[in-house]
Amino acid sequence: MATAFTAAVSLPSSKTTSISSGTSILSTDRLSFAKVPLTYRNVSSRSKVALIRAQVTTEAPAKVEKVSKKVDEGVITNKFKPKEPYVGKCLLNTKITGDDAPGETWHMVFSTEGEVPYKEGQSIGIIADGEDKNGKPHKLRLYSIASSALGDFGDSKTVSLCVKRLVYTNDQGEVVKGVCSNFLCDLKPGADVKITGPVGKEMLMPKDPNATVVMLATGTGIAPFRSFLWKMFFEKHDDYQFNGLAWLFLGVPTSSSLLYKEEFEKMQEKKPENFRLDFAVSREQTNAKGEKMYIQTRMAEYAEELWELLKKDNTFIYMCGLRGMEQGIDDIMVTLAAKEGIDWTEYKRSLKKAGQWNVEVY
Repeated sequence: MATAFTAAVSLPSSKTTSISSGTSILSTDRLSFAKVPLTYRNVSSRSKVALIRAQVTTEAPAKVEKVSKKVDEGVITNKFKPKEPYVGKCLLNTKITGDDAPGETWHMVFSTEGEVPYKEGQSIGIIADGEDKNGKPHKLRLYSIASSALGDFGDSKTVSLCVKRLVYTNDQGEVVKGVCSNFLCDLKPGADVKITGPVGKEMLMPKDPNATVVMLATGTGIAPFRSFLWKMFFEKHDDYQFNGLAWLFLGVPTSSSLLYKEEFEKMQEKKPENFRLDFAVSREQTNAKGEKMYIQTRMAEYAEELWELLKKDNTFIYMCGLRGMEQGIDDIMVTLAAKEGIDWTEYKRSLKKAGQWNVEVY
């Protein structure tokens, strides 16, 4: 920033006006200040008064670049867009909920040949085949990626999704099927699938391998956390070895709706000191008061412990799934924070700013 000011210097009354080399008008050091007012000073005696306008270069305090606590190096976004999507193939598509579960959820794997590079916690877009009622291509739908960056086959050439088939009855009594979810759940191996993205940086994993990572999921909101947990417990990396605490809360309506249950139990068996697992099955479980066991109900059982963890700089909260759970969790935290004279709204804002409170709900 350049700041101008005017200095008045008294000069001898002679034809030659000079300033001795020993006179210093300004320090040669670079000045550092935000603003210099324009000041005029009249110096008069029997000498002439000369106005000298000097240009001074000033510097604002150096802006400290915020260092992200998440794994954001090399994150690629929007490599493929709706007009030019990547066309992969369905390699695997299998139902992962029981026959008596309220609704179907499918796990699917698509080939990418490494052309859709993504990080744990990102999403991809899917464009269903066909056209809408106006004769235009269907709009893309975003889905959280359910696989680690290496993919389910470990070769970085696939991407996986966890998708619930959307079927509901509208106000007119008509059965409505979600276009994209039904397209995906009905895909057969070998079928083409149009992929866009990857997108998103909100849900990226923490850099710190010693962090405490608390994951709160309802239903298919488990997708990004499966990607986290595979990297933490099923894979070996030269530059990453998880030694912290991963604590997963998964809320579903019935036990037949528990997603990836066997995988998570194997992780817990493998590293019991690093992985805690809590399910909340609302239609089958209740708490001590007889209340249905939603995810916030289960969390309330560990409220004090969770609050203590939240006060640490290396604790990260991730929330993905139905929007309703966020309010329930806020209700728990408001009470705990108030006990220590802390405003939860402000405290949560500071956690978000630090990248420690991450929410993706719908």
